[in-house]
Amino acid sequence: MNVVIFGKGFAKPRQLNLSGLSVGAIAFVLTAFISLIGFAGGYWYSSVTGSGVSMTEAANLADALEWQRGSIDTIRQSNEDTLDALAIRIAQLNARLIRLDALGRRLTSMADLEDSEFDFDSMPALGGPEERLATGSNVAIPDVVEAMQSLDYQLINREAQLGVLESVLMTQNLRDRVYPQGRPVKSGWISSYFGKRTDPFTGKLANHTGVDFAGKVGAEVVAVADGVVTWSADRYGYGIMVEINHGSGYSTRYAHNSENLVAVGDEVRKGQAVALMGETGRATGPNLHFEVLKNGRRVNPVSFIRAAGN
Repeated sequence: MNVVIFGKGFAKPRQLNLSGLSVGAIAFVLTAFISLIGFAGGYWYSSVTGSGVSMTEAANLADALEWQRGSIDTIRQSNEDTLDALAIRIAQLNARLIRLDALGRRLTSMADLEDSEFDFDSMPALGGPEERLATGSNVAIPDVVEAMQSLDYQLINREAQLGVLESVLMTQNLRDRVYPQGRPVKSGWISSYFGKRTDPFTGKLANHTGVDFAGKVGAEVVAVADGVVTWSADRYGYGIMVEINHGSGYSTRYAHNSENLVAVGDEVRKGQAVALMGETGRATGPNLHFEVLKNGRRVNPVSFIRAAGN
């Protein structure tokens, strides 16, 4: 095969004589070169106009997806932990509410309030107009946590206040029970008052140190306050007598009894029968001689008797 080459750099045309082997080699080289150029051009074209994702970019995307998946798992676990904490806190608040309800019922009973006025076994009545919240303003978990913390703080304050109120009521109730007040007999009438009077035995002016209640032999004599029996026996002038110490400097005496129903050291409650009316000692008939002592000094019992509205 002859190939003639013309050019300005040649003085005359040149002629190449190519054999069949040379032609095949040249053709193979040209084909390989053209294929390489085509592959490179296709790769460049696909990177610009095709998916635009290289192997490196695909690997980066896979790493990003894995990181996001891990973040979602972390957020999910955090939410589960938060919900568990909220459930525990709600249980604690519920326990406090139960305790407050029990304390409220106890205070209602101690204060002698009507059950219908402070009913701790039912929900309190509510009312008032309400407006809808804007769309998308649902309460989020942080808002719930903040509201629960505020409720917790209020419950702590209420518990403290109710505790103080309970202490005050208990002190008041105890004071009411140990403070002498009321009639020392269930039946009978006042036959002689405290102060100066004519002595029924001598006819002379004398000082009467108590109040007498006339009645029937065997009528019950009752304690006018809680206390401890410090005397239960016969005593000169008093006959068979009971003396009760109520604390805070107060004592009471119940004299002329036919029989005592308590012994020294016994604890007695207000309204409890401590003796039976009689006419022992210096008495003209069946009656109860009732005395009130404050710090060892006998005082007029009338104000204590009237203190209970009797």
